[in-house]
Amino acid sequence: MASVPAPEVLRAPLVVEFPFTRSLGPVQSAFLTGLRERTVLGVRTGDGRTLVPPVEYDPVTAEELRDLVEVAATGTVTTWAWNHEPRRGQPLGTPFAWVLVTLDGADTALLHALDVPGPDAVRTGMRVRVRWAAERVGAITDIACFEPYDGTRGADRGPRAHAGEFDEPVTGIVAPARLDYTYSPGRAQSAYLHALADRKTVGERCPACRKVYVPPRGACPTCGVATEERVEVGPRGTVTTYCIVNIKAKNLDIEVPYVYAHIALDGADLALHARIAGIPYDEVRMGLRVEPVWTDGGRYPDHYRPTGEPDADYDTYKELV
Repeated sequence: MASVPAPEVLRAPLVVEFPFTRSLGPVQSAFLTGLRERTVLGVRTGDGRTLVPPVEYDPVTAEELRDLVEVAATGTVTTWAWNHEPRRGQPLGTPFAWVLVTLDGADTALLHALDVPGPDAVRTGMRVRVRWAAERVGAITDIACFEPYDGTRGADRGPRAHAGEFDEPVTGIVAPARLDYTYSPGRAQSAYLHALADRKTVGERCPACRKVYVPPRGACPTCGVATEERVEVGPRGTVTTYCIVNIKAKNLDIEVPYVYAHIALDGADLALHARIAGIPYDEVRMGLRVEPVWTDGGRYPDHYRPTGEPDADYDTYKELV
């Protein structure tokens, strides 16, 4: 008998991205507003140390810090690492060095990029200075990068007291958070996704406890043993619990409110989640019997709808709530 080739293990690029909005306290507000004005501020601790970037509380004593000081835009590299392949959103589009720079007048180091032609041009102890961005908005990117500097540290480079007061201070920031990665679902879930493309739902049965998991994980989460026996389940199932969504998601063409539910497919011992449609949102309930609805060319069910059967008895699905 000819052996059946294993299904292709899937891979797909994925992106998780969202804007992170935060307000600024007086110390961070002064620091970022200062960068907009080409001024680097630090904060002085009770024992006389100057911290750059400034923080609101002493990391050693937890004492509240408000004594702002101005430091120089020149400094010394304390350590570095070469970045041979810059990524999206990094300070420079060509290879550069990540450096920790102790600015003149500071006692702690600031992390940023150093623009040099190659790793041979970087060394611990080298002198550098800030290269300011042409357009500054009150963000760490107002420092475009550091660049080599031929000057030495002068005797007058000590920190100078600063009130931290500027016109139109920056009071909040919006920082985009983004993660690009390649996801591979592995053998078990690849087989599950291939089966969905044929409008079948396939789980795997644990050889020890005999429970059927959908989607399959490749191993039983209870017994910790590998699962290989494939079992077709559903297509119908029971709503075990649900939520009503009232906030419209970006790039999702579904009008709110709508219902997202956990559904225990017939023959499965693990509920999966899916959208419920074909019924007013306020009529969805635990125990509702549902079936999948496929769109032309769809590789997975678009949503689940009521089957018209009587609701399932709670005792039949209570272990899956």
